[in-house]
Amino acid sequence: MPTPMPPSDQVVVTVCFAPGEDADWFAASEKVNDLLHADGTPARRYHVRHRRLIGWLTRFLGYYLLDAARRFGALTMAAGGRKGRLDLTGTAAKAANDAALRWRAWNTHIAATTRAAHPWEDYLAQHQADPTKLRLAEARRRFEQQPRVLAMLALSFDPYELSVYQAGEATYVGLHWRIALIGDALITTDGRLLTPASDSVADRFRFLNEACGYLRSLRSTARLCAVAIA
Repeated sequence: MPTPMPPSDQVVVTVCFAPGEDADWFAASEKVNDLLHADGTPARRYHVRHRRLIGWLTRFLGYYLLDAARRFGALTMAAGGRKGRLDLTGTAAKAANDAALRWRAWNTHIAATTRAAHPWEDYLAQHQADPTKLRLAEARRRFEQQPRVLAMLALSFDPYELSVYQAGEATYVGLHWRIALIGDALITTDGRLLTPASDSVADRFRFLNEACGYLRSLRSTARLCAVAIA
């Protein structure tokens, strides 16, 4: 069975730079600090692109890349760099494949053996509607005592992704390949901060669709940097 993806406490912000703009790690962290008042570290999330004809040479050269990692001497992953040097398609494809394997394992070992459960969002909404009637700790207890949620906890699947798992493979995969490209927030070249309007899955999709569209619109000479905030 594929290894489930554990929940992460890190928030990942994608910082975008216009062509010709200073785009080193200091500039990226400064933008994050100005808008989010937080410090971060480089997050190696992007696969490095190797062109067919000259890839045999450029795979060993770190120009236009930020915090690149090597394997057997060749550059494989980076926290950012020039858009044209990053394999965004490969990054999304790898995330989609991993997510599909997780969903299929969940479908086989959990969905086929337990009945459908109410997602965390339902209990959270009840708590927010009347905090005195349903306290947060009690809402969490009721959510986690459901057999399907208990099974997910036992097999190390993130139960707070239950609504996405239950929405089907395409939805689950679609969420995670977008997250692989964008993370949790995006800072545009003109300094705008894009974030989800709420914690709901629907709002996350709206944000990720907007951010992915923005990323596609950038020229290949624009630069990106992924910053992880603990």
